[in-house]
Amino acid sequence: MKRIAIKYFNNKTINRNISSQSKWKGVVGLEIHAQINTSSKLFSGASTSFVGHVNNHVSLFDASIPGTLPVLNKRCVEYGILTSLALNCRINPVSLFDRKHYFYADLPAGYQITQQRKPLARNGIFHFEVFKSGNNPPLERCSRIHQIQLEQDSGKSIHDEQRQRSLVDLNRAGIPLMEIVFEPDLSNGEEAAALVQELMLVLTLLGTCNCKMEEGSLRVDANVSVHKPDTPLGTRSEIKNIGSIRAVAKAIDFEIDRQISVLESGKTVANETRSWNAETNSTVPMRDKEMKQDYRFMPEPNLPPLHIELTKEESSSNSIVSAPRLKKTLPELPAEMRIRLRSYKLTAQDVFTLVNVSSLRLLFERMMTRKPSRSATKVAHLITVELLAFINREEITLDQCDDKLADRLGEIIDLLQERKINLVYARNLIQEIIDGNESNPIQIVENNNWYQIVDETELKKICVDCIENNSDIIIKLRKKKNEKTKDRLVQNLMDNIFKLTEGKADLKKTKVILKEVLSQL
Repeated sequence: MKRIAIKYFNNKTINRNISSQSKWKGVVGLEIHAQINTSSKLFSGASTSFVGHVNNHVSLFDASIPGTLPVLNKRCVEYGILTSLALNCRINPVSLFDRKHYFYADLPAGYQITQQRKPLARNGIFHFEVFKSGNNPPLERCSRIHQIQLEQDSGKSIHDEQRQRSLVDLNRAGIPLMEIVFEPDLSNGEEAAALVQELMLVLTLLGTCNCKMEEGSLRVDANVSVHKPDTPLGTRSEIKNIGSIRAVAKAIDFEIDRQISVLESGKTVANETRSWNAETNSTVPMRDKEMKQDYRFMPEPNLPPLHIELTKEESSSNSIVSAPRLKKTLPELPAEMRIRLRSYKLTAQDVFTLVNVSSLRLLFERMMTRKPSRSATKVAHLITVELLAFINREEITLDQCDDKLADRLGEIIDLLQERKINLVYARNLIQEIIDGNESNPIQIVENNNWYQIVDETELKKICVDCIENNSDIIIKLRKKKNEKTKDRLVQNLMDNIFKLTEGKADLKKTKVILKEVLSQL
């Protein structure tokens, strides 16, 4: 067991200037680089492992040794096609590779092999939801996908300021990437963060990218501009290499507010590239883009056109990838999961959590499959609230959902539904399971006498005893006429009953009985 982290954007963290925002409209387009989840690089057999010594995962081709040639990794093509299908893109039957020339010390060839003229896929549409806190219904949004292309990553420059030198690590040189270019269909950071989160979920379900942003497996660039309604689009700035979902939201919203402030002060927004500074929570200039850089694109002479089979499940050659065959392997995607889970009448929060945490969703589904008569809302609450609270507090998570855990949690739900225990002792049972108690929940309840007190005669006696032992509260209750004050005093009595019975009393039934006894005084 390890810790579970549910990533989502909390819109309460952004303090926006609402009065200025109402006059302006933000326009946001994303470019997302996702590392393809293969064991070897795009054009060489070198390892893609994140862990390793400096310059230890470098082939002769990665280092651009003269005479070496690229060999296209078929698995990268298959994963690119699978991703394109999941994102509703049109696959190009023939795509081409190009050289994009620019100089970086960590780009030894002086060019990047990418796809400029004819990428792998175009014209997709990506539907996602912007989740609102509480039980508010999520907002449905979509963004068009301009294209998906395959390309190789560059290496990494390490700047040693103390010794005034720069070092180069080529372990990332040649790492396979999918660049997913979205149209500027978003309006703020919250929508952008929700899109990135949904995309990460899709890629993880497909297995085409592990989406570990902390390792650089997924990087986000955001093109941001503002304009007034019914006017042409404004000058855009690009925020490069945003490294977390929360930073995506903060960086874009900051940049929108910054550009509004610039324009309202009578100045003009510069066409520039900026980066996000997490320490100051601001974007900072990197370089201007007033002069368009000439990348001198040219066809890659060492790679032939890439052909994709679009109609048959079996391709005519082992070297040709079949899109129909890959389409049959698509898993259930998040949008389909939501539709299915909502049929259980779950809250928006429960659906959100179950869709985003696969281990919890598997638990829910196995518990419901084994006994469909179980209350889906109770099962979801036990998993997404009670169990998750233990997991996060004790810094553990579920590496996998096993049948034994599903059965034992299912027994806890059955005990709750049969009113043999209450939620207090359901939490105790979860703690016992986490601590390694191998007994069945019913045996643990019997051994510890955790059964809920539901007998009305016994509950009435408990209420009478409580009243006799708390005469000061009864005196106050008789004097007070304010209903809120009286309710608070009754709750004080209920708290005493809870302590007296060690939380075993059926509180709902007890409150009714207590009020009946009080009315007879």
